[in-house]
Amino acid sequence: MLVIRPIRESDYPALLQMAVESGVGFTSLPVDEPLLRSKLQHSIASFASDTRQPGDQTYLMVAEDSATGEVVGTTAIEAAVGLNSPFYTYHLGKVVHASRSLNVYNTVETLTLTNDYTGVTELCTLFLRESHRQGNNGRLLSKCRFLMLAQHAERFADSVIAEMRGVSDENGRSPFWAWLEEHFFSVDFPTADYLTGVGNKEFIAELMPKYPIYVSLLSKEAQQVIGEVHEKTRPALRLLESEGFCKHGYVDIFDAGPTVECPRELIHSVRHSALYQVEVAELPQDQGGEELLLANTKMQDFRACVAPVVRLDKQRIQVSAEVANALLLSHGDSLRACALRFEK
Repeated sequence: MLVIRPIRESDYPALLQMAVESGVGFTSLPVDEPLLRSKLQHSIASFASDTRQPGDQTYLMVAEDSATGEVVGTTAIEAAVGLNSPFYTYHLGKVVHASRSLNVYNTVETLTLTNDYTGVTELCTLFLRESHRQGNNGRLLSKCRFLMLAQHAERFADSVIAEMRGVSDENGRSPFWAWLEEHFFSVDFPTADYLTGVGNKEFIAELMPKYPIYVSLLSKEAQQVIGEVHEKTRPALRLLESEGFCKHGYVDIFDAGPTVECPRELIHSVRHSALYQVEVAELPQDQGGEELLLANTKMQDFRACVAPVVRLDKQRIQVSAEVANALLLSHGDSLRACALRFEK
């Protein structure tokens, strides 16, 4: 069974290994020891804080295999982006060039550099090692964050976003960045991605085009990947879309991957999660009950997992002793639960 919990100092070697495995384009997990250790410490402090509003907090969690103790995945929430350093995105818009006398009317798509998402909550740093990409593990790693958003709403913004990894090849070449590099930056995509990941964003403001870019001027290859996701990111995008997240014309400034967003209270797993009182009992072998996404109501000792339960009524839920122990729960405690999937 995989159990989601806040990251600890002892998890650093596993975090570094996942940073290496995640590859180019995974900006929030750069292969940089000082930065990764700083992220880890910042997360520990964030979980320990008694804040009642979103700010510069990062809640970084890991997925631990309860059978082996191995850390096999990571997931995170940024409470409010762009407060200490700019959060840049491109917005895909339109301008019209028209002449009544010539009877000409042309609509042209543009990309405009913005900071529109400053202050919103971001879902980020979702990575699951190849050995555990099976069953409901990926779904748990993504959706556990929604139970935290539901239980601790005061810590997060009203709007939630997720930046989806854009198109790049096995060598880390992004067709979109290749055009920007040629005309403005003279820095390759892996280098630009790394600099942003370690917090060095000054070059963006210094070198990024100050005026809207006409999409028609980009290379055909670059135009084709605007708003498209990396093939390994498609399952994550489908899951977020099933939760109510939508594209609103914002794309990443490096690889043009889409940003999806949803009001926090309208996320399906937030809206349809419920609190139950826990009853600990051995579930019948021939009647394991329905599998639900479960989380305790704690913050610093947050735990989440997927497990079979028996819903006794609208207020009470029955779990096994193993599940109760994994979630740090005792008989009579509260837990939050929701379905793994929602029917359309």
